[in-house]
Amino acid sequence: SVDEIAASLQGYDPQALSATQVNEFLRELVDSVAFGHEITERIAVADSLGRVLANDVLSPLNVPAHDNSAMDGFAFDSQDLNADASTTLAVVGTAMAGKAWSGVCGRGHCVRIMTGAVMPAGLDTVVPHEFVALSGDLVSIPQGCVKPTDNRRLAGEDIALGSVALPKGTRLGPAGLGLIASLGSPTVWVHRRLKVAYFSTGDEVLSLGDAPREGAVYDSNRYTVSGLLARLGIEYIDLGVVPDDPVALQSAFEGAAVLADAVITSGGVSVGEADFTKAMMRELGDVAFWKVAMRPGRPMAVGAIAKHPKGAREGVFDEKSALGHRIHSLGRYANDSERQDAPASLQRSHALLFGLPGNPVAVMVTFLAFVRPALLRLMGSTESPPPLLKAQSVEAMRKKPGRTEYQRGVVSVSTSGQLEVKTTGSQGSGVLSSMVQANGLVVLHHDQGHVAVGDVVDVMMFDGAI
Repeated sequence: SVDEIAASLQGYDPQALSATQVNEFLRELVDSVAFGHEITERIAVADSLGRVLANDVLSPLNVPAHDNSAMDGFAFDSQDLNADASTTLAVVGTAMAGKAWSGVCGRGHCVRIMTGAVMPAGLDTVVPHEFVALSGDLVSIPQGCVKPTDNRRLAGEDIALGSVALPKGTRLGPAGLGLIASLGSPTVWVHRRLKVAYFSTGDEVLSLGDAPREGAVYDSNRYTVSGLLARLGIEYIDLGVVPDDPVALQSAFEGAAVLADAVITSGGVSVGEADFTKAMMRELGDVAFWKVAMRPGRPMAVGAIAKHPKGAREGVFDEKSALGHRIHSLGRYANDSERQDAPASLQRSHALLFGLPGNPVAVMVTFLAFVRPALLRLMGSTESPPPLLKAQSVEAMRKKPGRTEYQRGVVSVSTSGQLEVKTTGSQGSGVLSSMVQANGLVVLHHDQGHVAVGDVVDVMMFDGAI
């Protein structure tokens, strides 16, 4: 259960969990529902950007397939090299890329060769064209300009026949697509695309197009969350804004759990907020409510909701309502596994739940810190978190030990060539414009104290993450 996993954390205190403890919990929670047996599909390499490999990609050939030249120049037998004088060789032919030279090159001779051309038999070294003096058919190689086997690529030195070219769990980027294509494979096996449903909660939240009213705010969270999910290549399901109403909330939670692998909500988990959301989470799922020792983003709920169409039986998914119509149109209580006729034993029984704060910046920070790595793991990805960069702070930052802080920062290169960072100013969790101005987050760790001008701090860059 969620409580058992949480209780296994060293020093567990639901009122003051560290960011590290939250990520430890989420790793165990994801592994408890992760799909080693998940549905896979074979798709075209051209369509696989961002997808996660379901199997190791084994190379059906050597890459490169033959010994070949790494340079435009002249190929020769290194035994012809003079150790204490220049070497003169006679050119007997030309080897072009894409067509092997079929002649014979004996001692004292060489072959003009182009980059990528197959090395002629018996030749093991290439001298670049710009290093030699050419007179008619004679090439003079200066003493010491090349060593034996220079500029020769060996067959299979990049990828050997039968070896693992890309391991299972790799999330494919542009280089991965190119590597698979270099093996001559037009298709690849990947995990099916992860599905995430999300909605905002609260009577004070307006959808775009609604008329403004006093005390209400337009919903920005659904758009930042959809953008973050899209960057991960996830299929996302927008269930809109759900009011503080028990029936509507039950419909949203149950419909989201049936339709998706994970559910993300914003709002309704802070102290003092209407307790409808928290009560419904407790009723429908195995959920823990935490106060994370971090800023911004202190309140958070994590857990799992059972995938059962209870609402369908009891009429909660009212197809006449806007939300009910959306749920019906998205799949009528059938999850992706069921639509693909997977055996019941292979279908997930729960959807992960992430209840995020309502403040816009807190939503984005908690997503980057916790939800993103958890979803990548749920996708079957084995990639490591992006490394934190080191930058010199150009301003003082106040920080109390005992919590992790994520301050919006602008990283640049100083006149001395070093990375430096400054904050965007006000760090309020409602200042969404600061996330637009920033190009990264200054990560001030749990035990870290005040930062002085000139101190080196860790930075989580946005590029590639959001």
